[in-house]
Amino acid sequence: MSATIYLHWTATPYNWVRSGLYHSIIGGDGQVHRLHSYGADLPAHTWRRNTNAVALSCACMGGRPDPWSIPPAKPQLEALCQEAAAVARSWGWSADQISVKRVMTHAEAAANRDGRVMHDNYGPVIWGGTGERWDLLQLEKGGPPTGGEQLRERVRQLLSVEAASGPAPLQFRRADSMEARGLPLATEIDANGSSWALATALLERYELPFQWDASNRRILVGALDVVPRFQDDAVQASVGWPLFEMTLERSTAPVILRGIVRQDRAWCRVLEFAEELGISAAYDPFRLLERRGG
Repeated sequence: MSATIYLHWTATPYNWVRSGLYHSIIGGDGQVHRLHSYGADLPAHTWRRNTNAVALSCACMGGRPDPWSIPPAKPQLEALCQEAAAVARSWGWSADQISVKRVMTHAEAAANRDGRVMHDNYGPVIWGGTGERWDLLQLEKGGPPTGGEQLRERVRQLLSVEAASGPAPLQFRRADSMEARGLPLATEIDANGSSWALATALLERYELPFQWDASNRRILVGALDVVPRFQDDAVQASVGWPLFEMTLERSTAPVILRGIVRQDRAWCRVLEFAEELGISAAYDPFRLLERRGG
């Protein structure tokens, strides 16, 4: 099956984040939680449509008894479209190629609106379905049943914008050095005062096996004792740099953290690396110690 981006809602509160179902979940504040590599097939997000597909979902519509008491928030929908546009761009799609066959809501997929009759219609009743799934049929309560086309139009707009008009990249102020496992580690200090280091240098320092996957811009880490924390302050595309992801080397490729590609090399925030990999840190001066239980 050709590559497809599927857009969902989770039918939960705004702060719900769980791995296994969707590649990314967008919280009510618009924060994108990348949970699995976009190059990994997940088993159960869109019935019979899980191969060669990316599932993006807004954490919302979990109100009881009225799901619309937790509606899709504007920051969520904007972030959803931005993330879909980023995936489309990485696949080489242009704005005029964004159609229902490439970017679909779960409501549209359930009703086979792309013309591929892959299953019985379990989509919205207004499209002849059972009503089991109607994700993003409407973007607001009482709104028109055109949610999919509204979202695709926003993705087209984002893809049409020249890269030069995007966000200014996060600035780096100076080179520095810190101690990691008793040895010096070269770092860079950004405009917010955070320390960054080469991801490969950190992995080598802690003797963690890894492999660089250039085609998917990710680092595969061979560690059995790491449980991703999916932190709220994960690096977002708004930093203005191309992103890479560090994932565990498993079939579903759970994402440990995201960083930036700068000077053709992968950089990550030192403290975030330590928190995700279970490394003790000390302060004044800031330095990394040993892995806890590693």
